[in-house]
Amino acid sequence: MKIASILPYKENYTKEGAGAVALWISEFMRDSIYKKNSFVFGNTKNKNFLTKNYINIKIDNINSRFSSTTKAYSNEIIKRIENMSFDIIELHNRPIMVKEFYQKINSKIILYFHNDPISMKGAKTIDERIYLLNSVDKIIFITKWVKKKFFEGLPSLSDNKTQVIYHSIDPFKKKIKKNKQIIFVGKLNESKGYDLYCKAMFKILDSNKDWKAYSIGEEKRFQNFPTHNRHKSLGQISHSKVLNYLSKSEIAIIPSRWEEPFGRTAMEASSRGCATIISKQGGLPETTDYAIKLKKLDVKNIENETINLIINKNLRKKIQINSQKYIKHDLKTNSEVIDLMRNSLFPFKNINVNRDKLRILNIYNIAQKLNHRIYNLSLGKKFTNGFIRNGHDVIEISDRDYVKQNKGLNILNIKDKFHSYLINTFKNYNPDLVMFGHSNNITENILYDFKKLNKNIIISQWNEDPFINNITDKLDNKNKLKKFLPLVDHSFITTNPSILNFSKKNNQNIHFFMTPVDKNIECFDVYKLKPHNDIFYAMSHGVNRAILKEGKTDNRVNFLNKLIKKINGIKYDFYGFANQEPVWGNDFYKALLNSKMALNLSRGNPTKHYSSNRIASLMGNGLMVFIDQKVEMNNFFNSNEIVSYNDIDDLANKIKFYKRNDKKRAKIAKKR
Repeated sequence: MKIASILPYKENYTKEGAGAVALWISEFMRDSIYKKNSFVFGNTKNKNFLTKNYINIKIDNINSRFSSTTKAYSNEIIKRIENMSFDIIELHNRPIMVKEFYQKINSKIILYFHNDPISMKGAKTIDERIYLLNSVDKIIFITKWVKKKFFEGLPSLSDNKTQVIYHSIDPFKKKIKKNKQIIFVGKLNESKGYDLYCKAMFKILDSNKDWKAYSIGEEKRFQNFPTHNRHKSLGQISHSKVLNYLSKSEIAIIPSRWEEPFGRTAMEASSRGCATIISKQGGLPETTDYAIKLKKLDVKNIENETINLIINKNLRKKIQINSQKYIKHDLKTNSEVIDLMRNSLFPFKNINVNRDKLRILNIYNIAQKLNHRIYNLSLGKKFTNGFIRNGHDVIEISDRDYVKQNKGLNILNIKDKFHSYLINTFKNYNPDLVMFGHSNNITENILYDFKKLNKNIIISQWNEDPFINNITDKLDNKNKLKKFLPLVDHSFITTNPSILNFSKKNNQNIHFFMTPVDKNIECFDVYKLKPHNDIFYAMSHGVNRAILKEGKTDNRVNFLNKLIKKINGIKYDFYGFANQEPVWGNDFYKALLNSKMALNLSRGNPTKHYSSNRIASLMGNGLMVFIDQKVEMNNFFNSNEIVSYNDIDDLANKIKFYKRNDKKRAKIAKKR
């Protein structure tokens, strides 16, 4: 699995000043089974990055406003990753970036909230949060408090897409001698309660002459709060040095006024054996089970709780031992949780149960509106029958029938309605394979959304239309096929792909297929019968039309007129020709069963491997079939299975020959 982690814009991803999000990514990546295929994208002017797989994104000439900066940042990352085939994109703390990635990148999306969601652009309103729930594949919150804030004001919705995973840390088993020191780590501002800490140090240190106090952190708008002379500010130092100071400190104080999304310092202090004092703000109480929670957030309570710990050594040691021994959020354990969460987005990736049995979504024209008169010619129906015989499960969707039945009075949004119907069906069924053919209602956006929902989905299109040079709809047929090539895994056509003259890139996943024979549909053995007629042929002026079109003619009509003159004495039964209407459904079979032989003649010039789908009806039902040798069916059939002719005179002679040699005719027909 290949994973891209996207940092918030200008998040510090360095060893000297890494932020909480940067630490989350780098630490959880360390124990991930996917660490070798994980990459981190960010934007910073700093160097000495936390990990070697960091990719710095530079943005030029950006607007100073946050929204435009984020958009430029998103677009630049998308340019870098769109050809890298990531399975998962993990966006951290920037819900506003979701839309860009959702629309442009075909990967699973996980959104991580490290702060109060309703304070962020892209998640402030109820509609925005519902959009996120519908668009991303998973939302991770770093505490229950953050999750509660996300669902604030939302209607009763399923939250199966969400999960709480905490900041975590390795157990610290070393015994380090503690110094009589108190420590504060965080931004040096009032939101973090730094002013309360500074003021409390006067009484605490005055009454305990052998104790010292430290603070670690910085603040751009630093305010020099009055404090004790034995309270030393160390400024911004590396994370490893912070942990070292915590290891040597007896007491840590986190008196935040701000509703902390988590409170990483409290977790780190507890893991290093500090007797930790915290406020009850936000997610702070979720960091450890062994902290002292301030009943009231003020200087007096900080003084009282701290002095009590200094005086009561047994209480202090008990809290320190339990904090270090029973850390609440273990890094290795939660790394496994994250990898399992990632795996859950691909539920069949590592499961070897019945994977030879697929779920298939088969989209084609079932032709309900035609009263099923083309059931015997329907390739989609034959595919379904074949899939089921091979043990697969199939859901059929008739796109044209759906559109016709649901147009109603409002025909403008029917395509959107069909799109929504397909996507919701896809979500419910979760197919392994999507097959579609001859649908004007399938769009590129539908296929793109399928791939968004399941990156492992296989999508195949089929097309039985001819790609022949001298037919009027050749270009239209090619364009219909070509527009889906970037989005489908395979394309199947009934003409040899070499005829298309596409580029090598476009041609590599286009395959020839012969119109299939279905034993339930082509179920007759005409070679065993004694039909009245000698040769059968049926054509039409269009499946939907069903009847002859006045004044319409093509090369087949001219060919048949000439052929009739050359086969005196032959009983022919031709349909769709010379005022004889086409035959369909059961009438087609009644006519077909009454002839010994059949002509397989397609419109346009004879073209390599192309035949109308009638070839399956003719050969499958046991008629002996004639076909032009320029179609090159000899690549698939021997001369004792199908009869090729090189011109109209050769055809006429062979028709007469097999009329006289009935046993040879029946033997070839049986071999079909």
